[in-house]
Amino acid sequence: NGKYMKKKAVFLDRDGVINKEVGDYIKKLEDFELLPHIFEGLKMLQDAGYLLIVITNQGGIAKAEYSRDAMRSMHSFMNLELNSRGIQIDAIYYCPHHPIKSNCLCRKPNSIMVEKAIGKFNIDPLQSYFIGDKQRDIDCGNAVGVKGFLIEPNENWVPLIQNII
Repeated sequence: NGKYMKKKAVFLDRDGVINKEVGDYIKKLEDFELLPHIFEGLKMLQDAGYLLIVITNQGGIAKAEYSRDAMRSMHSFMNLELNSRGIQIDAIYYCPHHPIKSNCLCRKPNSIMVEKAIGKFNIDPLQSYFIGDKQRDIDCGNAVGVKGFLIEPNENWVPLIQNII
């Protein structure tokens, strides 16, 4: 019965993987620039049956560098750009905390955000992948059995997709 079938997903870090890493917090929409290769890459993954889930630390919220509303406007822009090309991000999980302000369980490399997605969407971690530009992204996935691909910030990760699909 299909409804009990586990799904497969690709988890993606945001800054440096989907949008351009600028070396500091991206605080406003004007500075939020989608990387050109993501449209091809995300479409290939979606067409191969993968859920697309963004997992991002946004510690700048805790540090009052930018607001949740500013972050949401970036995510709305990202979703509109992707939707216009037939791509659907299934979920975005973010950690708004920062260790200098408070401790939390959700900040990567902790795996809570991935665990929530696995539970909500009935995902099989062993059929899933995490694309990230920091070791903490890979550690986050590995903690729950999701294989990671570590890239350089802003690197074109489309060539990796042959290892996934």
